[in-house]
Amino acid sequence: MKSIVTIQHTQSVHHGTNNIGSWTDWELSEFGRNQAENIGRRLAEELRGKEYKIFSSDLLRARQTAEPLAGYMGVAVMHLQSLREINLGEAVGKTKEWASANTTPGWSRDSYDIPEFAGAETWREFWKRVSDVQADMLTRDEHNIILVSHGITLNAWYHLWIGSEFGVVDYNGLAGGVSFYQVDDHGNRTVIRLNDASYMV
Repeated sequence: MKSIVTIQHTQSVHHGTNNIGSWTDWELSEFGRNQAENIGRRLAEELRGKEYKIFSSDLLRARQTAEPLAGYMGVAVMHLQSLREINLGEAVGKTKEWASANTTPGWSRDSYDIPEFAGAETWREFWKRVSDVQADMLTRDEHNIILVSHGITLNAWYHLWIGSEFGVVDYNGLAGGVSFYQVDDHGNRTVIRLNDASYMV
């Protein structure tokens, strides 16, 4: 049996500035830091007595979300670039208005092999990256794993977990949402709880 907990990073500065998140190294807002502290304290208490390995995106807002939990649990965090959200290339650090005006000609939401912006990952490349991360986590020796990442990455994670066919998918997650997944010794996968917001308050 393997248990995997995923945490979407809490409120970031860019959530209030109309800027693109992507690979820009935004930090958490003060409110987001309080959310992360609450998640850390409450989730650590719930998971007390079990050994967990924590993996986080190496982007600052995810690292800052993971830090309080790691402190309460007394474990180190392993930072992985593979847990970043989709790379939007030239749009990184730009405003959403800039992005709307500079999308690659001919790109559409279903353009799986066309990058939305110059230098960006395609959706197929991004999906493959998250698929590889999920495969790695499922084959690791650890039975209990926590992943701290980004909304669109956990979007892809969820759809890969339930066996969705490849394609651009919608996600109704929220900053600070905590989800619980489980796979038994026969490979049967279960979503125990999705986007629980109660840990933040």
